[in-house]
Amino acid sequence: MKILFFVDIMGAGGKERRLTEIMKAFASNRDMKFELAVMSYGIDFKELFDLDINIHYILRKTQRDMSVFYRFYKLCRKIQPDIVHCWDSMTAVYSVPACKMLNIKLVNGMVSNAPLKQNIFDKQYVRAKFTFMFSNKIVSNSKAGLKSYNAPERKSCVIENAFNFDRTFHLISAETIKKQIDADSKYIVGMVANFKNNKDYKTYYTAAQLLLKKRKGITFMAIGADTDSDASKALIDSQYINYFRLLGKRMDIESLINVMDICVLATYTEGISNSILEYMALEKPVVATDGGGTNEIVIDNETGFLIDPSNPKELADKLEVLLDNSELRTNMGMAGKKRAIEEFSVGKMISKYCDMYKMI
Repeated sequence: MKILFFVDIMGAGGKERRLTEIMKAFASNRDMKFELAVMSYGIDFKELFDLDINIHYILRKTQRDMSVFYRFYKLCRKIQPDIVHCWDSMTAVYSVPACKMLNIKLVNGMVSNAPLKQNIFDKQYVRAKFTFMFSNKIVSNSKAGLKSYNAPERKSCVIENAFNFDRTFHLISAETIKKQIDADSKYIVGMVANFKNNKDYKTYYTAAQLLLKKRKGITFMAIGADTDSDASKALIDSQYINYFRLLGKRMDIESLINVMDICVLATYTEGISNSILEYMALEKPVVATDGGGTNEIVIDNETGFLIDPSNPKELADKLEVLLDNSELRTNMGMAGKKRAIEEFSVGKMISKYCDMYKMI
């Protein structure tokens, strides 16, 4: 079986990490041949270059570069994959004509979020409705995502994200990390997410400042692309800025999470969050926005707390409960790691992908 993976970028995001884990597993599987097509040059997961795989770059010269359709068709005709697995809405659109003309099975993996309310004129939703018609399988990392996009049930499949525990074997020491970020406070709270529209940094920062009005001794970390931007800094009152570490894009995520006492994910929409899996794998209690796929992974009052969307006071209250109860932090962290091992292992995820490919 030969699969052509087609993705817009290979940055340090959740879908890219998931795809990387699949390719690493398939590299040692004689029955699963694969190649990768990417629409940009930047590849953050450098281990891909050690896999000795064919990587094809199909770049857009303009936003509406129609030649991409023909260039992707030529690539498919040349390598003759049994399956094209696209990973986002634009690659789904570009995949449809080639797959139909060459009789290639199409796995549509564009659903990775779960908006509470869909705008029928939103380009993501329009692309979904169009490409679903021509897809042999629609795979999402959450049940909530499939429901949000009203994906046809007979074509739909849920395969949750996974965490590779090998990533915890070579952590930088907590002392070294704390020196690097200049954090000597009693507690460290952190959030790992890019600073973009679907991540609710405003609620996180506001909750942090509500706590800092009452108590000091806490450092708040923000890790992800553009968390160190002027727009991010503008959400923090100057009197509290010294209590924040806005670290931007980092590749030592596990080591940074390891020094946190509590981990946060405030969002507007979410599938199965890789950040939450990282938190749980490193035995950290989680405080996260309820909704989407988050309540499919976080068990409220057991592995963490689920809070209402855009509610900084509730977030601050839950953080304070955890700050004041070390036993609760420990118990939630242990329960989260146990759940990550049992339900979100890489082996389980890879097995589900193999079964899906064979089925179609």
